Amino acid sequence: MNSKQPDPKLMSNKDELVIGSSRFPFRLQYDSTRTSSKWWVTIISIVMALLFCAVLMSFGGMNPFTVYAKMFTGAFGSTYGFSETIVKAIPLLLCGLGVAAAYRMSLWNIGAEGQFIMGAIGAASVTILFPDLSGALYIPFMVLGGILGGAAWGLLTAIPKAYFGVNELISSLMLNYIALLFLDYLVYGPWRDPKGFNFPGSKEFELNQQLITLFGTRVHIGILFALIAVVLFSFFMNHTRWGYEMRIIGSNPNAASYAGMNINKQILVVMMISGGLAGLAGASEVSGVTHRLMYGISPGYGYTAIIVAWIAKLNPWGMIVSSVMFGGLIVGGYSVQTIGLPSSMSLMLQGAMLFFLIGGDMAGRFRIIRHQPKVANA
Repeated sequence: MNSKQPDPKLMSNKDELVIGSSRFPFRLQYDSTRTSSKWWVTIISIVMALLFCAVLMSFGGMNPFTVYAKMFTGAFGSTYGFSETIVKAIPLLLCGLGVAAAYRMSLWNIGAEGQFIMGAIGAASVTILFPDLSGALYIPFMVLGGILGGAAWGLLTAIPKAYFGVNELISSLMLNYIALLFLDYLVYGPWRDPKGFNFPGSKEFELNQQLITLFGTRVHIGILFALIAVVLFSFFMNHTRWGYEMRIIGSNPNAASYAGMNINKQILVVMMISGGLAGLAGASEVSGVTHRLMYGISPGYGYTAIIVAWIAKLNPWGMIVSSVMFGGLIVGGYSVQTIGLPSSMSLMLQGAMLFFLIGGDMAGRFRIIRHQPKVANA
C-alpha cells in the first residue's frame, strides 16, 4: 500500500443540505454521508409496507388478515411449507451475498438474475458437453461451471465500468435480458430434450448429477454452500486487508486512490465474486431442484435478492433471516392461489418493502437541528 497518508480533504465526502427558514428555531438537515443502521428502522419499514398493501387489498375487496394468515401458514405452518421456504431461501441467500459484495464497494449490481441464469447454464453444460464424465466428478464440475458462468457474466459488467466508466446499473440490467434470451435459445433449440414432448428444457439429469436432498424433503445440500458462503463473506469482509480496501473504496474512492489502492482491479475482482455467488445459486437450483435446464428456471431470484440484501443492511448473518422471510413470501404467494388470489401478491409485498426500505434509509439521512434565529439589534 502507498505509504502516503490520505489528505483529510479527500476523506471528507460530506454533502449537506439545510432546509428551513432562518427565523424558525428548528431546521431540517440532510447529510448524504449519514446512514441509518438501526434495526427498528427496518422493522418500521416492513410494517409500513404491510399496512400499505393491506390498504390496497381492502380497496380490492380482500380481507388483508385472511390473506396474510394464509401466506404465513402456507410458508411456515407445516413441515412441507417450511421446507419449500428453505428451498427458495437458498438461491436468495447466495444471490443476496453476491449483490451485497458489490454494494459494499458502491457497485450497483442489478445483474444477479442474469448471473444466476448463466450459472445454471454453466452447470447444465457439464452434463451435456461431457456425457462420459466419471459420476463422482459431475457435482464438483457442475458447481465449478456454475461459478465460472456467473463470474464471467459479472466480468462483462466490470470491464466496461473499470476501463470505460460505463454505468454498471444499466449494463448489468441489460445483460439480464441477454442471458434470458440465451437460455430461451438453448432450451427451445439445441439443448431441448427430443423426448420431452416439445417441453422447453434439457434432458433430465441423472441421479449422480443431482444434489443430495435432506430429510426426505426437497431441501438440498446447496444450503451448505450458502452457509459456507456466509461465513467466508463475513470473514473476508471484516478480517482481511481486501475487505478493508473494499470498504474504503466504497465509502470514498478518492481517498482510496490517493492511498494507492488499485480500484480497477478491485472492481474486476468484486464483480467476479458477485457474479460467481449468483452463478453458484443457479448451479444449485438446476442441480438440486429442477434437475434440468428449463425455461423460467428463476422466478426472479436475482431481483428479489436485492431486497434481501437491503433489508439485512448488507449483513451476511442478517441475510439468512431475510432470505428465509422472502422465501416464505414466495411460497406464501403460491398458497393464496387456493383462496382465489394470484401468486403475484408476493411481488406486490416485495415491491412495497423495497420502496419503504429505501424511504426509511433516506429519512435516516435527515435530522432536526436547533437553530438560534438572529435577533435584529434595536
